[in-house]
Amino acid sequence: MTDPSHHSAFEDAQGLFFGTLMCALGLQFLTHAGFITGQTAGMALVISYATGWDFGPVFFAVNLPFYWLGLRRIGLTFTVKSLISVTLLSAMAALMPRWIAFETLNPLLAGVLFGFITGSGLLAIFRHGGSLGGIGIVALMVQDRTGFRAGWLQMGFDAVLFTLALIWIPLDRVLWSLPGVVILNFVLAVNHRRDRYIAT
Repeated sequence: MTDPSHHSAFEDAQGLFFGTLMCALGLQFLTHAGFITGQTAGMALVISYATGWDFGPVFFAVNLPFYWLGLRRIGLTFTVKSLISVTLLSAMAALMPRWIAFETLNPLLAGVLFGFITGSGLLAIFRHGGSLGGIGIVALMVQDRTGFRAGWLQMGFDAVLFTLALIWIPLDRVLWSLPGVVILNFVLAVNHRRDRYIAT
């Protein structure tokens, strides 16, 4: 009999696939508008914009140092699921521009859609025991140990990243990026609570 407090392997697989697909779609709105986001995805985007390198490989590489922390502090299952999620997102982010293009995209709507779509994707990944690496691993670890919400911690990191991004990205694009990041972190802060969602 299946333990109702845990997801099955199939449930985890579809949850991680759904989550990474939604995040890749959200990134398509973001990159088409030339905006940035926070966390390791934001770091990868800033590096991508500054160097011209593709986002997918940069995102994968930026996350590599954090797997050791995830393995040591949270466990093998979480780390493997995070590695799978990051790999899927890196591949989907490379393919998505071939599948979707925008003739017209309002900048405010681009940020809002990014925030809600990516927030839903991250929730699915978190609730199925993974993350998109990097700051997400640190934020989840702090939340589990102290109760301090992962979304609020990530918002603080994002504020620092956005300030540094001004070195390479025009001010107007950074400002237009803010609504999406605020919405994304708000979605996580309000909805990602282990006391209300017990399945792992």
